[in-house]
Amino acid sequence: MSNIPADLRYTKEHEYVQSTSEGDVVVIGITDYAQGELGDIVYVELPKVGATYGSHDVFGTVEAVKAVSELFMPVAGEVVEVNGRLDGEPALINNDPYGDGWMIKVRVAPGGDAGLMSADDYRTQLGE
Repeated sequence: MSNIPADLRYTKEHEYVQSTSEGDVVVIGITDYAQGELGDIVYVELPKVGATYGSHDVFGTVEAVKAVSELFMPVAGEVVEVNGRLDGEPALINNDPYGDGWMIKVRVAPGGDAGLMSADDYRTQLGE
């Protein structure tokens, strides 16, 4: 069974959104389920600070030993920080997807976070 923290929100594409102390800034990464399905992650391509995206836009890729997967933006907004550690340590995503393996921080556009799932809804989608 996957680790699905109750305080996060999720997408059907297996990204998570975590609130921060800055009300309109969120942390985005891929879920424990997603990293487990991908296997050992060897490379991550992430956007630059200042890039803006709409909800469901592709914002990067994750390359694992067995597959390359696109990353889909769960919210509309502007990238305000990128996890630079992932350049040299992409395995952080496998080891700690909800902690050191976070990918980007985004300032959410007004109304840009519609359509996210609760932990219970995500668990149901996974059949857990």
